[in-house]
Amino acid sequence: MIKDSINIKINKDRLFSRLIELGNIGKGISGGVSRIAFSEEDKRGLELIESYMKEAGLCVRYDFAGNLIGRKEGENPSAPVVLTGSHSDTVYEGGKFDGSLGIIGGIEVLQVMKEQGIITEHPIEVIAYRDEEGCRFKAGYSGSRAMTGKWNSETLNYMDSNGMTIRDVLKLNGFDPNKVHEAQRSRKSVKAHVELHIEQGKVLEQKQQSVGIVSGICGSSRGRILLRGEAGHAGTTPMNLRRDPLVAAAKIIQMINEEANKTLTTVGTVGKLEVFPGGANVIPDRVEFSVDIRDLNGNVRDTVEEKVLLRAKEICQESGINMEVLVWRKGESKLCSESIQNIIKDACLKSSVDVFSLPSGAGHDSGNFDGFCPMGMIFVRSKDGVSHHPAEWSSPEDCVIGTNVLYHTLLDLAVLVK
Repeated sequence: MIKDSINIKINKDRLFSRLIELGNIGKGISGGVSRIAFSEEDKRGLELIESYMKEAGLCVRYDFAGNLIGRKEGENPSAPVVLTGSHSDTVYEGGKFDGSLGIIGGIEVLQVMKEQGIITEHPIEVIAYRDEEGCRFKAGYSGSRAMTGKWNSETLNYMDSNGMTIRDVLKLNGFDPNKVHEAQRSRKSVKAHVELHIEQGKVLEQKQQSVGIVSGICGSSRGRILLRGEAGHAGTTPMNLRRDPLVAAAKIIQMINEEANKTLTTVGTVGKLEVFPGGANVIPDRVEFSVDIRDLNGNVRDTVEEKVLLRAKEICQESGINMEVLVWRKGESKLCSESIQNIIKDACLKSSVDVFSLPSGAGHDSGNFDGFCPMGMIFVRSKDGVSHHPAEWSSPEDCVIGTNVLYHTLLDLAVLVK
């Protein structure tokens, strides 16, 4: 919770009006924003962001992956750069703040520094990363992966629903797909990466905190489970003679919820459920559902996963149901740098904001900087925890507070000269 308004250097009207103006690009009838990667709306959004960067006095360029970069030069241009920013694309019918706050907030910080005549030893760059969401090609974080050398050239052949590949859209947008790897930075050239982002959850709101310091990005364990039973007529098959995979699925889903709750830190979700053949008067013979288990502590997550799969097998054996694990993928947790977290804590104190830490359950571009350079994140409170939805909202006051914390963080990392 903010204690007072001292040291608030950010221009609230400029910051928030830019967020709203950018949010109007791709805005549909429902109020949701659709700026899908490499779409015309995405291009117009980047053109607007580019105009903000130039207004802030930044040197603007695109790299070979399509990332938009605005640079404030340091007194020592060869010193490692301090990076900030986020993604400019959205999901279908998304909100105005996801990703955008990190870009607009970063530009605002550098514009305030320009207005105050502040010079730092290290250069600072604000970046609008391309294709973080991955909802067009199902290969997210493209821009940040290219910058950190985690780009896979096979990704160029990923295709959207219209038969367009990433290779195709890069060409259409004026980028040579054969040079994407040239967007990679050397590790020695980057000092740190800090991302300002909305929380997309309810923790800060519940704790009455405007801002949070992210301790790390939770690793996910995801899979799909197929249950096979025996189809039958809903009216003529007695209950004791049924092998209903949907009943087994219901027990498993409830068990996932219980196992996740036991740890107090793990989250477990079944977000997709398909029933076959799907008739109202037919006992299903197959059920397929997704499983998503996340925790910042990889050992805890893996233990929950093991318990879930073991109990699921037991439930199926008791019910005469055949169980098959179709796909299972794991993503490792990405811990934020302790040194960056401490700098953000100091920035909170300078901004008269209570220090509060929390993990991120969602993925972010910052995750690709894990192991590449020290990285950290600053979260801003989300109203009702809503995100990826037209109702997504963070108040002007909270956006200013978070941006002010980013200001002090970047100033510390880039080293004030005068």
